[in-house]
Amino acid sequence: MTTLVSTTDTVTRDALAVLQPGFTGTTAPDWLLRRVGEGLASVGLFGRNITSPEQLTALTARLRAERDDVLVAIDEEGGDVTRLEVTHGSSFPGNFALGSVDDVHLTRAVAQELGRRLAECGVNLNWAPSADVNSNPGNPVIGVRSFGADTRLAARHTAAYIEGLQAAGVAACTKHFPGHGDTAVDSHLAMPRIDVDLDTLHARELVPFRAAIAAGSKSVMSAHILLPALDPDRPATLSPQILTGLLRQELGYDGLIVTDAVEMDAIAGTYGIERGSVLALAAGADAICVGGGLADEETVLRLRDALVAAVRSGELTEERLADAAARVRALASWTQRARGDVPEPGAAVQEGTAPGTGVSPDIGLIAARRAVRVTGSGDRLTEPAYVASFGAEANIAVGDETPWGIAAELERILPGTGTDTYTEESTAPADAILAAAGERRVVAVVRDEHRHAWMGAALDALLTARPDTVVVEMGLPQSTPRGSLYLATHGAARVCGVAAAEALTRA
Repeated sequence: MTTLVSTTDTVTRDALAVLQPGFTGTTAPDWLLRRVGEGLASVGLFGRNITSPEQLTALTARLRAERDDVLVAIDEEGGDVTRLEVTHGSSFPGNFALGSVDDVHLTRAVAQELGRRLAECGVNLNWAPSADVNSNPGNPVIGVRSFGADTRLAARHTAAYIEGLQAAGVAACTKHFPGHGDTAVDSHLAMPRIDVDLDTLHARELVPFRAAIAAGSKSVMSAHILLPALDPDRPATLSPQILTGLLRQELGYDGLIVTDAVEMDAIAGTYGIERGSVLALAAGADAICVGGGLADEETVLRLRDALVAAVRSGELTEERLADAAARVRALASWTQRARGDVPEPGAAVQEGTAPGTGVSPDIGLIAARRAVRVTGSGDRLTEPAYVASFGAEANIAVGDETPWGIAAELERILPGTGTDTYTEESTAPADAILAAAGERRVVAVVRDEHRHAWMGAALDALLTARPDTVVVEMGLPQSTPRGSLYLATHGAARVCGVAAAEALTRA
C-alpha cells in the first residue's frame, strides 16, 4: 500500500508538471500558488496578466517565491502578437518585417533585446518564434507572423531569432510544427488540413524546423493541423507518427515538445481537452498549453486527473508521463543556469547599448525603419492629413485589444491630423472619408487588403476620387502598389506605425 501511495503521488506531481496553465488577473491567485507548491512547473502569461514591466516583475517574483525554477511562459512574438505591450503596441517589429530586411544579424539583435526585456521581468520561456513558411498568402492566422514565403529565408531567420532569444537566457519555443503556413483555416476555430505530399513537406515546411533544431531551440510547439501525408487520422499534436516518428526520431529533436493551446477548437471541439491532453502526451508531447481561453483551477484539476486516470487505466504509460515531466524540469533547470550566465542589469558594454548585450535598446525601431518600403512619385506630407484606418477583425492570436496604425504618430508630427476607423459595415466608406477629410490629404491604412474585398472596393473608389491618396499597407503588401505613395511596413506593430509616419513626413 505504501508503494502504491508513493507511485500515485509521483504520478500526480508529474501530471501537474506537464501542464502550462494560464490564469486571470495581474496577481497570482492563491489556487495557482498552491498548485505550484504541489508540483505545477509552468505558468502561462497573456495580455490580461500584464499592465507594466514593474507589475510583471512583481508577479513573476511571487511565483518564484513558491518555486524558484518555475517556467514562466509568454506568447510574445513582437510585431502584431504582443503580450508584454498589449495595451499600446510592440516596440519590436514582427517576423515578416525582419524577413523583409533579410539581415540575420538584425534579427538576432532584435530577438536578444526582446529576450533581455522578458528576462528582466522574470519571463524565461517564450512561445516564439513562428517558423511557419507563409506559402498561402490567404492564410488567416499566420501572415506577418511568418518571416516570409521563402523557405530558406524563413530557416535562417528562425535560427537567428532562437540564438538571440536564448542568448538573453529565455528559452525559445519554435512553432507551429510541422508548419502552419499553408492552411486556409484558423486552428483556434476549426481543424486545418494541408494536402501536400511528403516531398513538399520536407522541402518546404520542415526546413525551418531543421534549422531551429540545429540552432538549439529549447522547445518546439506542435500545430493542431491535419497532414494526411504524415498521418491521415490525427492532427500533429496528437500524432505519434509526427511527434515521435518525425520530430524525435527522424529529425533527432531531444528538447521539450509543447502543444498549442488544447482549448482551441481544433482539439477541444473534436476530442475534448481531457482526451486531447492524454492523446498528446501519448503521442510524444511533453507539456500541455492551456489557459488562453480556459484559465481556472477547475481546468487544471480536470487535466491533471485525466492524465492520472489514463496512467491508471494503462492508456498512458507511467514512463511516458515521467519522461515528459523530466523534460519540463530539465528545461526549468536550463533557465536557472542561463539566468546565472546573463550579465546583471547595468553591465552594459558600451554607452547606448542595452545592459550586458551590446545591442541598442532602440533596435526595434531601427529594424522597423529598415523594413518600410516606399513606392510612388507623390509628395511627402507637410501639412495635417486625414487618416482613414480600414479595420477588420483580427485573428485570435493577434487579438483586437492591441492598437495599430499610424494616426497617433502622424498627429504628433503634424498636429491637426484627424482620423477615424472604417469597417465592412460602414456605409459608403469612400464618401464618408472624403467628407471627413475635407481639403486634407487622405492616408488610407489597411491590413491585408488582399484578404478583404470590401477594402479593395473602398480603396478603388477613394483613389478614383482622390488620386493623391497615400496607401499604407501594414499586412502582406500587394504585388501592385496603389496610391500616389504606397508604404509597406510589413507588420502592424507600434514601431512599424512610427517608422511609416516618419517615412511619410521625411523631406
